[in-house]
Amino acid sequence: MRIIRYEDGPVPRYARALGDGTAVPCDGDPFAGLVETADAFEIDSVRLLPPVVPTKVVGVGLNYRDHAAEHHAALPTEPLLFHKPPSSLLPHGGQIQLHRPQNRNDEEIELVVVIGRRARRVSVADALGYVLGYTIGNDVTDRDTQVDDRSWPSRAKGFDSYGPVGPWIETDLDPSGLGLRATINGVIAQEGNTSDLLFDVAHLVSFISHASTLEPGDLIFTGTPSGVSEIRPGDEVELEIEGLGKLRNSVGVVENRSGGSTRADH
Repeated sequence: MRIIRYEDGPVPRYARALGDGTAVPCDGDPFAGLVETADAFEIDSVRLLPPVVPTKVVGVGLNYRDHAAEHHAALPTEPLLFHKPPSSLLPHGGQIQLHRPQNRNDEEIELVVVIGRRARRVSVADALGYVLGYTIGNDVTDRDTQVDDRSWPSRAKGFDSYGPVGPWIETDLDPSGLGLRATINGVIAQEGNTSDLLFDVAHLVSFISHASTLEPGDLIFTGTPSGVSEIRPGDEVELEIEGLGKLRNSVGVVENRSGGSTRADH
């Protein structure tokens, strides 16, 4: 099942996406259950929202061998974790607003795990039973800020709009062996496959659950392959993962209160 979350007046709503560009509105939520309530509508006619509202967004660094190599980093012996604030999330079709456009800002295509039920200290063997489904994520990163800050990922990856996710959750998907492709203005930037993950989904869910209890709707960004590329204002970024469709976002610049672009110095 494909599940979207969209703007329907003042109250966000879920719907079951069909294969023809339409979706059926539902009452309830993906965790307690969805009940179809009305006729189908065109998905393009509504504003999509991030598909869930997580209590936490956990990222995994250097989880592809080739990505570690391009950063001249040693391979981790266990998952390297960081957190992105939920306020960084941006829906499909939203604009990534660069906070420091004078810096190098990179896109990073990632398979994102959506947790379906409370997971605390779960085993690797049982871990996939706690997963609701999967979506596409872009772990946008300000590289200059990443180098400057001692807690390297927190601010560089946590600015508002630096976590695009969507367009939907796919609940019926095997996360192993999925092709990934990122393009910027139609030019291929990244290509990879989830079969190359150093730590697979089951390992990550189990490992993280032994450090922090995972709640329904929490997200795990599983890492990115090599080829991360700079994005600039005016760019169009399209991320595609096999079985998950495409996540598209434009790139702009944060506007300050007076209406001009923000170009903060270090």
